[in-house]
Amino acid sequence: MVAVIDYDAGNIRSVEKAMTALGEDVTVTRKREEILSADHVILPGVGAFGDAMEKLHRYELAPVIREVTDAGTPFLGICLGLQLLFESSEESVGVQGLGILPGRIVRLPDDKGLKIPHIGWNSLTYPHSGRLFAGIPEHAYVYFVHSYYLQASEQEIVTASTEYAASIHASVEKGNVFACQFHPEKSSGVGMRILRNFLDISG
Repeated sequence: MVAVIDYDAGNIRSVEKAMTALGEDVTVTRKREEILSADHVILPGVGAFGDAMEKLHRYELAPVIREVTDAGTPFLGICLGLQLLFESSEESVGVQGLGILPGRIVRLPDDKGLKIPHIGWNSLTYPHSGRLFAGIPEHAYVYFVHSYYLQASEQEIVTASTEYAASIHASVEKGNVFACQFHPEKSSGVGMRILRNFLDISG
């Protein structure tokens, strides 16, 4: 069973639909027991960093997420879900992230003549091999919607990157924890293959 964590963020239902399309038994939940009993856990989301962290604390989900990641269950953060796994964000100064992975979230620079937020398709390069991208050639295109991006402290966890006003750490992998700044559930066949690769990883 796949648990999609429900903390009132945007875009959760599209992830649920993608799991259903892949033939998975999926539940959208904030119940600790359901999340901890799942074979795979996904933290999706679109929204503001500070508001999302407030809701994770309000629903007592922050410690549950740490339990899941500590237990070795395959865990995937998507878009805002990636950002929340790190320590801080310029979007919400003074708000601590989950801190499961080391790094910070910073705003895309305005000085490149590119529109912010970054909305659209960009190609990926692979600085390090990642299990999410098995069978997917380098320079495949995926869909982004964001104004802030990751600067990971550990370069070796970065498995995909792209360029848009800055060098963006687009995906990371550390042990059982995976995350994508882009939206695999909105990235056509490439995105569905990424999600299938995640589901094929055992805890």
